[in-house]
Amino acid sequence: MTDMLRDRASAPTRRAALAGLVGGAGAVLAAAGCARPDAASVRGGPPASPAAPSGASRPSGAASPSADNPTPGVMTLFQDPAYNFSVLLALGSSGYGAAEVGEVLTAVNTVNAAGLSAQTYTRTFRRLGDRLMAPPEQGRPGRQTTRFRALRAAQYYGQALFFVLGSDDPGSEERLYRAGRAGWDRFCELTDPRPVKAKVPYGKTPLPVWLFRPEGSKKRRPTVILTNGSDGQDVDMWTYGVSAALERGWNALVYDGPGQGQLLFVDQVVFTPRWEKVVSPIVDWLVARPDVDADQIALTGLSMGGDLAPRAAAFEQRIAALVAMPGCLSPWLGFPPEIREILRPSKAETNAIWNREVVPELSPAEAATMKKRMEPFSVQAMLDARQGRMFTDFYTPAQRVRALDITGVVSRIKAPTLVLDYEFEQFYPGQPREMYEKLTAPKDYVKLTAATGAQLHCSPMAPQQHCEVVFDWLQETLPKR
Repeated sequence: MTDMLRDRASAPTRRAALAGLVGGAGAVLAAAGCARPDAASVRGGPPASPAAPSGASRPSGAASPSADNPTPGVMTLFQDPAYNFSVLLALGSSGYGAAEVGEVLTAVNTVNAAGLSAQTYTRTFRRLGDRLMAPPEQGRPGRQTTRFRALRAAQYYGQALFFVLGSDDPGSEERLYRAGRAGWDRFCELTDPRPVKAKVPYGKTPLPVWLFRPEGSKKRRPTVILTNGSDGQDVDMWTYGVSAALERGWNALVYDGPGQGQLLFVDQVVFTPRWEKVVSPIVDWLVARPDVDADQIALTGLSMGGDLAPRAAAFEQRIAALVAMPGCLSPWLGFPPEIREILRPSKAETNAIWNREVVPELSPAEAATMKKRMEPFSVQAMLDARQGRMFTDFYTPAQRVRALDITGVVSRIKAPTLVLDYEFEQFYPGQPREMYEKLTAPKDYVKLTAATGAQLHCSPMAPQQHCEVVFDWLQETLPKR
C-alpha cells in the first residue's frame, strides 16, 4: 500500500517531467572569431576543473539555465525550447549548404503567424521540402542547383518528420521519411564523384551505406565512419562530418543502423545494445576496398551515437580513432528520474503504473513526446503512434533504452578517444566527463561553450566550429602516412 501511495503521489511530478523530453538531437542542433579549444592541454590528464576545462572556460557573468530560459545565449525563434532547438539545427546547417537562412527564417515566421504547434510546424516544413523538390518557377536549374535544393529539401522534411507524430496526420510518418530520403538520394546522385552506395550485411536486414570520396581514384585514404543518434537523418551527417572530411581529402561513410532511418521507418528494426555487431560488418566492407587505408579508419558518434560508437570501439579493434559527440554512458539517464522510476522489475507492475496513472494525465504534447522518444525502441510503439494511439507497453522499450548502458565496457576501448562536451548540455549532463574519466586509452576532452556560440547538445548553432575541433583532432591523431 505504501508503494502504491508513493506512485500516486509522484504521478503529477512525472507528468511535469515529460515536457523536458522533446528535442533530443541526433535529430539535431554563427560563431564569429571562434578559436579551437586547446585539446592538447588536457591530453592524458583530467580537465582543469569540472566547470571549466582548459581552453574552454565559461565567461564570467554567463547566464545559467532556468525554467524560464533553458537555453541561455541562444537565438530564440520559438518560445517552446524543443521547437527552437530543432530549428537551430536547420539554421546552423546552412553553413554546409544543408539549409538556407532565408528559407528557415521565413518558415519560422510562417509557423509563428499561424500559431506554433506540431501541425503548423510539420505542414510548413513539409511544404518547403515539396517546393524544393519541384522544378523552380523560373529558369532551368543546373546540376548543382538541383543537387543542393534536394539537400535542403531533405533537411526540411527531416524537420517535419521529427514532430509529425504530434500532428493531425501521424500516419504520414513513413511517407515523410521517404520524401526526405528521396531528397538525400537525389543529392547523392548529383554529387561528383557520386558516393558509392551499397548494402552491408546485418542480420536479416542489410545496412544502407554511402561512401563519399573526394575524387574517384583508388588512392588509399583515411576514412571516417559517421554514426548518427536516435532521431537524426542522413542529411545531418553531411553537416556533422561528410563535408569536413571531403575538404580534408578523406573518405566519409554514412549509414543507417537499427533504430535509424530506413531500418526504423521502413524496415521496422529497432536499436540494439550490441553496436559492434553493426560497425564490424561496415569495417569489413571498408578494409576490402582499394580506396580505404585500413589503418586509418576513424569512428564518430553524434548525440546518442556518443554511446553507440564507443560501444562498438570497445570490441572492434580496427578503429584507429574514436570521437564521442558528446560522451554518453547511459541514454536511460537522459530521461528524468520521474520517468525512470516507472520501470520496475515486473513488466505487469510497470505497465499498470504507465497505463493507469501516467497516460491518463498526459497532455497531447506530452503524449507526442513519449511516442517520439520510444518509437526507435519498439515497433509496436511506432505503429501505435502512427494510428494516433499511445503505446501500452512501457516496459519493453524502457528496458531496451536501459540496455544501452556502456559504463562497464568503456575501459576496453583501446583507440585514442576524443570526448566532446557542451556548456548547458541538456540531455546527458555530466556523462561526457564521466566517460572521459573511465577511459584508459589515450584521451582528450574538449568542452564547447557559449563564448563562441557552441553551447547546447551538439552545438546546433556552430557545426562548422564543431567539425573544426573534431577533424583537427583526427588529423593529429590518426597514424601518419
